[in-house]
Amino acid sequence: MDIFQAIIIGIIEGFTEFLPISSTGHMIVASKFLGVEQSAVVKAYEVIIQFAAILAVMLLYKDKINLKEIDLWSKIVTAFLPLAIVGFILKDWIKEIFNVQTVAWMFILGGVIFIVVEYFHKDENSSSKEIEEVTWKQAIIIGLGQILSLVPGTSRAGSTIIAGMVSGVGRKASTEFSFLLAIPVMMAVSGYDLLKHYKDFIGADLTAFAVGFVVAFIVAYITIKMLIIFLQRFTFVAFGIYRILFGVILLMML
Repeated sequence: MDIFQAIIIGIIEGFTEFLPISSTGHMIVASKFLGVEQSAVVKAYEVIIQFAAILAVMLLYKDKINLKEIDLWSKIVTAFLPLAIVGFILKDWIKEIFNVQTVAWMFILGGVIFIVVEYFHKDENSSSKEIEEVTWKQAIIIGLGQILSLVPGTSRAGSTIIAGMVSGVGRKASTEFSFLLAIPVMMAVSGYDLLKHYKDFIGADLTAFAVGFVVAFIVAYITIKMLIIFLQRFTFVAFGIYRILFGVILLMML
């Protein structure tokens, strides 16, 4: 993988990781377009750019990462546990169902669900309009919803945001809770992958890795800020439509 490929993949990771459009599907298309095989080195690189995305969230929400927010983080950890437990149990099954067709259909299904949920959702009627107002019950529902993200193409961000909105959390608060929930989730996943692929860093193009890390961080940082601004005026309907169109394109590529 050269620097150009590293930059493109870094941009895609940074842009799609926190949007409800699944980074998996976009990685598939990008890898095919760039001619990048899913080798051990590429897996190691993906770990690096995921850490960059985590760092972007932590920097943007640094005021939430302190002992004063112990109640919020207790709920975030609680929401993280269902995915951690079920993911560990089903990790082999998840690998077996991973294919482009599954990803495509989950893109389409997720898009339809977003449009339907937005049709019925009234943000002004939400019981939790700020992230600090998320209740224990809502945190548990979000955590259970996140289990669906184990199915390739579902989107971790999408499943948690939808679960939040359905449970009575406002659109913006659901999104920000999803951002913070990504920290323990991605730390666990990236840490596990790092243990598996650390040997693959030997002989890899570390310059390309470093450039990709910086690119993924910058893009993720900008994307998170722009999404919050976007949600002040618009809904997730556009993302639902995009998911459906992207899923259809993936099916046409088969």
